[in-house]
This record gives sequence, C-alpha cells and structure tokens, in this order.
Amino acid sequence: MWFFSPFVRMVVAAVLTGVCATAAHALDPKPQANAAPLPVEAFKSTKDAFRTGIQDYNAGDKANAARALEYAAQQGHALARWKLGRMYADGDGVPQDDLRAFEHFSRICDEHADEPTDSPNARFVASAFVSLGSYYLDGIPGTYVKQNGERARDMFQYAAAYFGDSDAQYNLARVLIDGVGGQKDARQAVRWLNLAAEKGHPPSQALLGHLLFNGEGVPKQRARGLMWLTLARDAAAANPKRDAWIIELHDRAEAEADKTDREAALVYIDKGSAKRR
Repeated sequence: MWFFSPFVRMVVAAVLTGVCATAAHALDPKPQANAAPLPVEAFKSTKDAFRTGIQDYNAGDKANAARALEYAAQQGHALARWKLGRMYADGDGVPQDDLRAFEHFSRICDEHADEPTDSPNARFVASAFVSLGSYYLDGIPGTYVKQNGERARDMFQYAAAYFGDSDAQYNLARVLIDGVGGQKDARQAVRWLNLAAEKGHPPSQALLGHLLFNGEGVPKQRARGLMWLTLARDAAAANPKRDAWIIELHDRAEAEADKTDREAALVYIDKGSAKRR
C-alpha cells in the first residue's frame, strides 16, 4: 500500500482535476471529423466483446479486433480502451491517429484515476497517464492538444507516486533533469530513478548509473554508477538495436573507469544478487 505526504496528495488532487478537464474536452459530444462508425456486431456481453477482440488481434485480424474492442470500450471496459489507444498510437492494424489514442487514454485517466493499486487494471491506467504525459511533452500538431510541459510533469508525477509505475518514474526523472514544466531538480530525479532501478527498469538503471558515474547534479559515485550501467547493459543485450543508447553509456563509462571502480562495481552487483535470492 502507498502512503503519501499532504503535498503529494495535493498534487494528486490537482492532476485529477486536470485530467477531468482534458477528458471533458476530448469527449465533446460534437461530431469529430475522424470519428469511426460504431460497430454493428452484437456480442453476448462486454467481456465477450473484449475476449473476441483479443482473439482476433492475436489471430492477425486486427480490423475486426478494433471493432470488437471499440464495442467493449464504449461499454466502459478500461483494458479494451487501453488496447485501442495503443493500436491507434502505433498504427497497429488501424490508421495511426495520435488524437484518437490521446482521447482513449484521457477517458481511462478520467474514469479510473483512483483505481486501487492492487487492481489488475492498475498498470494499464498508469500506462495511460504516462502516454498522456508523453503527448503533452510535444503536443499533437493540428489538434487542440498543445505542448504543455507542466501538464506532462503532472501526469508522470501522478503515475509515479500513486501507482509506483517504473516508466512514469523514469519519465518524471527526465523532465526533472531537463527542467521541463518546472525547475530542474537532479537530486529528486535520482530518487525517482533509484526507485525504478531497484525494480529492474533498465532505462532507469542506465540513466541513474550515468548520473552517479559522472556526478551530474549529484555527488560522484563511480563504482555504484558503473554497477547500474552494467545491470542495464546486461538487460539491453536482449534488444541491442532498441537499447543502443544504454550500451553506449555503459561502454563509455567502462572505458573511463579504473580497476578499483570495476572491482567495486562487481562487489555491488554480487551483493545485490545475494540480497535478491
């Protein structure tokens, strides 16, 4: 269970207010030019529609999957709405449409912001907050979704604090480092990165290691930084093309480290492994 200070509870309340306002805008009943026709298929229940949608998706029939998921989403099925949001965001079996993705994620955040953190839906709600934050970082050209660094930070803050989501903690740390939507705060960024890194989040491990190794905004801890970079590099080996930046940060630090740093980093790794057994 998560317990928060009065300040964090105040931030949560502010974010909820902002999400509701966004959702109200996104869900304006006026016709939208890019609105999809309502599905005509009949399903036994909302769960049946969701199940059919996932089965069709896994079978490669993504057009029918989208129609079934749309039906379930309109009945309030949060996971169906999340899946549709991801499909539109990625152009996965449907035309790529960031605004429609944004509106699906907005609806989830509006309706499920106080989802219990032990609920099966919690991680998808947290993901929706992270997606909204990412959209607010750059805005969506040609739409009412404008760049808003402060709102992006709020979205990441909420998912990081309430849901304890590692992606949110990483993104929150990035905006704190860059000063997006507020003042720079490298020390607070390191705290969030450490929380995510301890849960095995490779991007957080890499960025945390980089900051500690180089002493950027925090006291330099070369051995501990190299430890996190090594753990991140090992995870990145599974997808070296996607995570090339992690491998590059590690290799650069490895080349600069001396023998004492490397030996101490290995000791930290061994201690961490023993602790997790």
